[in-house]
Amino acid sequence: MLTVALPKGALLADSIKIFKEIGLDFSLHLEPGNRQLQIADPTNSAKALLVRAQDVPVYVEYGQAQLGIVGYDVLLEKKPAVAQLLDLGFGGCRMSVAVPKSSPYKSSVQLPPHGRVASKFVHCAQDYFHKLDLPVEIVPLSGSVELGPITGMSEAIVDLVSSGRTLKENGLIEIDVLFYSSARLVAHPLSYRLNLHDIAQWIARLEKRLPGTL
Repeated sequence: MLTVALPKGALLADSIKIFKEIGLDFSLHLEPGNRQLQIADPTNSAKALLVRAQDVPVYVEYGQAQLGIVGYDVLLEKKPAVAQLLDLGFGGCRMSVAVPKSSPYKSSVQLPPHGRVASKFVHCAQDYFHKLDLPVEIVPLSGSVELGPITGMSEAIVDLVSSGRTLKENGLIEIDVLFYSSARLVAHPLSYRLNLHDIAQWIARLEKRLPGTL
């Protein structure tokens, strides 16, 4: 049976919707009273695992799931050994550098050498500033990175931005965009090559629903 890793959070509803469009119904994961972490499609063609977004590529890489949906930001941060197949076209956001509105820095290259940048996306931030040839200290945080500049712990942050409302409410502004992110379909490489559980037909059905591929 095909196993799909679905991400908890913002991408879940659209992930379930797109699979339902190709004949796999995992809607039980959306029911408020349901606490099952693994459910089967009513046709018994596939089952879905409900996991943290950051864990989706782990389940796929290790073969516990043949397919998964995950944000491009997670793929760039984790660099998992998975096959990236399709840009699914939802969950759009951007990875940005932000500073307080009162900051004298108007672009990333103006940040002081060896200054501090707070982020949950440590590798993405490191890669970005390395390309700029600007040595900075990345302060790893697991939540509310906006507090970094507010408390004076950092000059800037690197974080995902969607509407920008959280930044605005905390007196921060974007000064640069590292990259744009959206939901991606990934596959276990060996399962993909061997077409285990007829994975190719499900990928083809998803592709038909999209304007293009990666």
